[in-house]
Amino acid sequence: MNLKPLFFLCITFVWGGKTGISQIIDHWETVVFAEDIWHYQPGTTEPPADWMQSNFDDSNWAIGPGGFGYGDGDDMTIIAPTLSLYIRIDFELFDTSKIEKALLHADYDDAFVAYFNGVEFARGNFGAPGTPPAFDEIPPTDHEAALYQGGVPEVYSLNSAQFKALAKEGGNTLAIQIHNFLITSSDLTSNFFFSLGIKDSSSDYAPTPDWFYEPFASSNLPIIKINTNEQTIEDEPKIVADMEVIDNGPGNRNYLTDPPNDYNGRIAIEIRGASSQSFPKKNYSFETQDELGENNNYPLLGLPEENDWILHGPYSDKSLIRNALSFDISRKMMDYASRTRFCELLINDDYRGVYLLMERIKRDTSRVDIARLRPEDIEGDELSGGYIFQLDRDDESTEEDGWYSPFGSNPFYAFHHPEYDDLLEIQKDYLISWMNEFEAAMNASNYAQTYEQYIDVPSFVDYFLINELTKHVDAFKLSFYMYKRKDSNGGKLHMGPVWDFNLGFSNFTFECPPEPEGWIYPCTSRAFWLDKLLEVPDVRQAVYCRWLELREDILHTDNLLNTIDNMVDTLAEAQVRNFARWNIMGVEIWPNYFVGSSYEEETDFLKDWLIDRIDWMDENMLGIGSVCLSHTEAILNNPSSLEISPNPFNQQTSFYLKSDHLLSGKVTIYNIQGKILDQFVIAPNQALQWNNVSLNSGVYFYQLEIPGRITERGKLIRQ
Repeated sequence: MNLKPLFFLCITFVWGGKTGISQIIDHWETVVFAEDIWHYQPGTTEPPADWMQSNFDDSNWAIGPGGFGYGDGDDMTIIAPTLSLYIRIDFELFDTSKIEKALLHADYDDAFVAYFNGVEFARGNFGAPGTPPAFDEIPPTDHEAALYQGGVPEVYSLNSAQFKALAKEGGNTLAIQIHNFLITSSDLTSNFFFSLGIKDSSSDYAPTPDWFYEPFASSNLPIIKINTNEQTIEDEPKIVADMEVIDNGPGNRNYLTDPPNDYNGRIAIEIRGASSQSFPKKNYSFETQDELGENNNYPLLGLPEENDWILHGPYSDKSLIRNALSFDISRKMMDYASRTRFCELLINDDYRGVYLLMERIKRDTSRVDIARLRPEDIEGDELSGGYIFQLDRDDESTEEDGWYSPFGSNPFYAFHHPEYDDLLEIQKDYLISWMNEFEAAMNASNYAQTYEQYIDVPSFVDYFLINELTKHVDAFKLSFYMYKRKDSNGGKLHMGPVWDFNLGFSNFTFECPPEPEGWIYPCTSRAFWLDKLLEVPDVRQAVYCRWLELREDILHTDNLLNTIDNMVDTLAEAQVRNFARWNIMGVEIWPNYFVGSSYEEETDFLKDWLIDRIDWMDENMLGIGSVCLSHTEAILNNPSSLEISPNPFNQQTSFYLKSDHLLSGKVTIYNIQGKILDQFVIAPNQALQWNNVSLNSGVYFYQLEIPGRITERGKLIRQ
């Protein structure tokens, strides 16, 4: 009889009528360790058919401590290169009535099949259970071991019924065949541990390893299961896989055995990231697809429907929340930042820990809401906008994916959306030419009089403040996203969306001081114009006034700490499983500045650092001392600061901002349902002609912000 490995989590509570089995299991002990003495035989020929049985005579096999391999750092017994290896160990069980369940933790390279008393009960990287693989059979893909990288083995279980059917009081046998992907491979790993769930307080075996963890079975978070169908997820290209998502809604528990009720279909997935690819816990980018491989826009976990997604796996960030926290703050401050949902991930039934589902940055009405740049948009206003690009390193892209600035330190700008291959040459040339024109203006002596022609200052201010609040060490140099609207929609350069705060909040030890004091931009910025902008008195005033506005609400210390506490509470249960799977708590993981011995210490450090950071920024903010109007003062002092003429209007009207405070204003136009139709920045004491022939006749509304404060609202009537 072949038994398929199942996964269970031992839980001490009852949720939704389902009872956890740790009401039965008192504790866990280990009866077989990788480093125990095993009998082993390299697979040069097919072994006897009964080699995995308890009564098989293995006296002529070699013996030695496991694991077995080529001496690459995780082996106790060195063997010659081989395509397969057969290992056996006998062990004694005492009162089996005390044992409720057994677990096999497997750290292997590249595939294995395991037998308990002659019956297969687990296999890794060899497909579904069935006929034992031949001695020279090659697994479908390679598979890397985890222990030597700081990870933990995969886990396979024998539940109560399976264990009781196979176990014997007295002598028992664990037999395993290990297969290499290539005989020329530089490594082979065979580290296996067999542990028992004991129902009472007796202790007949050994304590479990430090990294020991139980299989995953249920969560208060949504569960995402990915099946690669025996393929390995690579950096690129994407592979086709199947994904199931279980989400029973707020307050309801999600069980691994529940049917998928959110998404159940095809995806294309690849590993993403740069330095994070060195971590055993990977980050992934994926697309939801239909059965024909076309885009399948879907509202994953309640987020607006789309087809491009990110699964971010926090690793060096042991608070697990730096990205989620930063995006949450940014969404409250700016037009858009990626929406997120915490979840727990399994790939091919292997539990991977806590992940953050994120929206990938792209043009969409629910993401970066700019005009779509089409192949036919090759002149005039249609050519002038719809671009998302980023300042980034050029070692992740070829030079053809972007361009080097001819100014400053020649930073590299990369096309993002539309991607390089989807842009026409005339569209690429337009954006490069426009950015060169902008940078030339910023390089000129009179840049302080011309910068507002090119930059949306409110977006720049917000982008600056969120990156400085987090003291993000990659700020203003990597994944520094920008987008350009069409000339008919202001035509200016907007900063954002923000991205990747994994190395924020003092989670770094390179390039810049991680302490709460000091600005981050002087040691990170690659764009010469950013430093120059921050020298302009009006910009510094806007930064200071916006900071005061945000500190009253969104960036109020209590609000920030409450947000952190809510996220920590949400992860209270799942973080335990995450750090059982990735045994790194208390371990320095590059580029950790602080290393806590517990999750509580990690999150307390984050909160304490943030409090100190806010205090420092309060006392040292750029433009400090500038005159800033409160909301009430602005309305009283500027009762009619925006003139609109004509109003009602036909196809166009003129906005004129009267201001004695040298502050630009942000005008937002929205319909009666509150949907934003247009936004633009208007310079003080200057008229701006505005037209929108696509508006139907009717009543619309406008509001004016100076800076970041709503000082005026009114009606706009289209005849």
